[in-house]
Amino acid sequence: MAQEYDLVILGGGTGGYVAAIRASKLGLKTAIVEKRELGGTCLHRGCIPSKALLRSAEVFKQTKEADRYGISTENPTLNFTKVQERKQSIVDTLHKGVQGLMKKGKIDVFEGFGRILGPSIFSPTAGTISVEMNNGEENEMLIPKNVLVATGSRPKSLPGLEIDGEVVMSSDEALHMEELPESIIIVGGGVIGIEWASMLADFGVKVTVLEYLPHILPTEDEDISREMLKQMKKKGVDIVTSAKVLPDTIEKDNGVKVDAEVDGETVTYEAERMLVSVGRSANVDNIGLENTDIQVENGIIQTNDVYQTKESHIYAIGDVIGGMQLAHVASHEGMIAVEHMADQNPHPMNQDQVPSCIYSNPEVSSVGLTEKAAKEKGFDVKVGKFPFQAIGKALVHGETDGFVKIVADKESDDLLGVHMIGPHVTDMISEAALAQVLDATPWEIAETIHPHPTLSEAIGEAAMAVDGNQIHG
Repeated sequence: MAQEYDLVILGGGTGGYVAAIRASKLGLKTAIVEKRELGGTCLHRGCIPSKALLRSAEVFKQTKEADRYGISTENPTLNFTKVQERKQSIVDTLHKGVQGLMKKGKIDVFEGFGRILGPSIFSPTAGTISVEMNNGEENEMLIPKNVLVATGSRPKSLPGLEIDGEVVMSSDEALHMEELPESIIIVGGGVIGIEWASMLADFGVKVTVLEYLPHILPTEDEDISREMLKQMKKKGVDIVTSAKVLPDTIEKDNGVKVDAEVDGETVTYEAERMLVSVGRSANVDNIGLENTDIQVENGIIQTNDVYQTKESHIYAIGDVIGGMQLAHVASHEGMIAVEHMADQNPHPMNQDQVPSCIYSNPEVSSVGLTEKAAKEKGFDVKVGKFPFQAIGKALVHGETDGFVKIVADKESDDLLGVHMIGPHVTDMISEAALAQVLDATPWEIAETIHPHPTLSEAIGEAAMAVDGNQIHG
């Protein structure tokens, strides 16, 4: 028998389950359809497990350097099995937490694959959801007033560079390695590629990164990209930019070998394994979009600023609509979509106010426009930059690499962007994000008293540096 809901959500990842909780709090009878585990890619194959591994890598690196802090540790060794067990324990704990939130919110969870049906005996409009149940039972039919598509994305590969899960991996398979390779080629020097390069290098793996573009982290401010290149090289990572990998040359015999075109020459690279990190593809296939008027362009669903599709009762959020493929963005989009369904008149999201983070060592975080983007938009910019090496707390931590950079408009003094690389900057970026939301100026940030000694003093100093008024530099 068909079941009726105010909202059915396809996908129980971060965006989907957060939207479900918000809907529940607004009094909407809600169901989630999820083929795999609640929490989705972020919890099980992305954000959380990768950060758990990064933390173990950081601790291992710090332990090897403990003598700098007056602590003697002889020949620290890595037990990668325990590293993986710790990672899985964190994931399992959070997974149970999400399941508990569903019960608390009286949100029904259907474990199976959901497809959108066209107009039928159940509904005069497209949107009835047929759920192919994982347990093999007869399909469930869900009749919602609204549908939210939050099916996420999957790792891309390159034609001819197929992922076999053993020698050639995506991040999904890499997260479940039972032992570390001695060497690895990472194809792609974006966010995921650099996080893995940093982690594996800190674990003692010989890492080579092949990046097609002239810079690693191409979406970040150019000063950040240059500093990260410097720091990766200090770790021993071999980074090759403007490298066009030639997939048809790949050989998988006792490891992996592949050619790349670099500066007009063909160079051969060899390693024990390869990690392909060239972006992600939206999961829009086989979910019934062809039964609707929803527009899909370049593989992503088209929506308005409150995430409605061409079918006004069907919304879409997260990686399936492109944009900033970040868990916190999907969550915020989900809340906006649900609030719009509930006639709450939500404010559309301003992407210039969305912080992004890279959890490498050193960390990177940013919000707003890069210096280059600001100039391209016609702003006459002024820039303040302050190094962590002049910050007492950074010296105490023994992590003095990196800086805070603030970009502002000369004419209005408006804050345009904040970019950081260094210790714990992913925890510091929220101050800059709040400043963006409040339309603060560098002067107002500088007037905010930053306690001493803290790493956050670098933000205050960088704000003063915009007008040449920094104290310690």
